[in-house]
Amino acid sequence: MSFDIVLTVNGTRRTIPIPDPRVTLLDLLREGLHLTGAKKGCDRGQCGACTVLVDGRRINSCLALAVSLDGSEILTIEGLAEGDRLHPVQEAFIAHDGFQCGFCTPGQIMSAVGLIREAQAGDDPERVREAMSGNLCRCGAYAGITEAVLEAQNALSQHETPRRGEAA
Repeated sequence: MSFDIVLTVNGTRRTIPIPDPRVTLLDLLREGLHLTGAKKGCDRGQCGACTVLVDGRRINSCLALAVSLDGSEILTIEGLAEGDRLHPVQEAFIAHDGFQCGFCTPGQIMSAVGLIREAQAGDDPERVREAMSGNLCRCGAYAGITEAVLEAQNALSQHETPRRGEAA
């Protein structure tokens, strides 16, 4: 039994056939739409490598059934930059060495964008670490990740107009 759902993915509205109602958003993104930024780490919602934003909120895409998101707006790492201009969170991750092997980086960045958008980042490193605790980094780049989130939060709070993936 096949279903069609409508999703707005990275700003583009799409009608997408779902061949099986058990297809997760992660598998739809990776296999159906060839958006491979979200990673299949644990496939159990424990590592955060698959984090994307759905209607502006962070989710583990490996736990969400695609059919349940009909009508939703999805933002992935591929839709974060504007052309050659990186998102401030991406810039901050580079500036603070917030990654090593890079496997977790897309999920970390999307979680950070969601955290800032949800106005949960604040300026307390411990608060940021707690709010990002659902995203694991096997390389241990947590200090750089925390510094990047704090810098990006500060940079975004100084912007006059929000960019894609940012709070209004």
